[in-house]
Amino acid sequence: MSELILHHYPSSPFAEKVRLILGHKRLAWKSVFIPMIMPKPDLTALTGGYRKTPVLQIGADIYCDTALIGDVLEHLAPKPTIYPEAVKGAARIVAQWADSALFTASMAYNFQPAGVAQVFAGAPAEGVQAFVADRAAMRSGAARMSSTDAAATYKSYLRRIANMLHGQDFLFGAQPCVADFAAYHPLWFTQECTPALAGILDATPEVKTWMARMKAIGHGTPGKCSAEEALQTARSSTPAAVQGEVFQDEHGIPLGSQVVIAADNFGLEPTEGELIAATRTRYTLRRSDERTGTVHVHFPRVGFTLKKVSP
Repeated sequence: MSELILHHYPSSPFAEKVRLILGHKRLAWKSVFIPMIMPKPDLTALTGGYRKTPVLQIGADIYCDTALIGDVLEHLAPKPTIYPEAVKGAARIVAQWADSALFTASMAYNFQPAGVAQVFAGAPAEGVQAFVADRAAMRSGAARMSSTDAAATYKSYLRRIANMLHGQDFLFGAQPCVADFAAYHPLWFTQECTPALAGILDATPEVKTWMARMKAIGHGTPGKCSAEEALQTARSSTPAAVQGEVFQDEHGIPLGSQVVIAADNFGLEPTEGELIAATRTRYTLRRSDERTGTVHVHFPRVGFTLKKVSP
């Protein structure tokens, strides 16, 4: 198997989710730091347009979205599992809630003025303005929750997490699962990146104790990798063969069609390529770039749209 290469940046909450899963599974991986905001020319050379953080690269296979990355890491290293058989459906549902509703409320709370001052301490004003504009573009004009509404919502969500933890170490029992990693990462940002606002966690001591357990998992064995080395890895590799049942039609779009895939609600930059697989859970596009050669770019079905390119 080719090395695992994670394209991320240190303060990315979703990257922290994947870094901890890598630690839980005791995996070695290479780290490529990418910009927080667009442009991201090295990353989009690999993805074809998708810009959200993180992205996992294995040779010439590029995996987008942390829900799919979790599945890929589970396949590569099944033990310890992040999908315990008895609760895997419920755990996935809680993870999806955490990656959407919990994340939205927590980040709206975190990015009030006191939090912004800590996240961008020492940064020039134009850098802060560029970040704000970038995230507004990712929301495609949708309004952001006010910090006061976010605080009330965040507190309610923290109480619900505390209720789930009552009498047990993790959300679904004695071991962490995908729900723990998804629920932890927005709270990690509050605690680690905006500590001036971390007092919101004090009312739920069970949550803080659980967070300490999650932090102790660590990040596995990371190593350094440059963006150019990652691109060279893609150029010198051949994408893995698509195996198993590769087509489940929901759109009336046959394999071999030129299609566009994009997230359905945030960070809508599209990726265009040849549809070579549409399984029960994911899409795979074949595309080429002069900097990467031929790559396969993979997306989960949930949270993404598929459209045929008009001739």
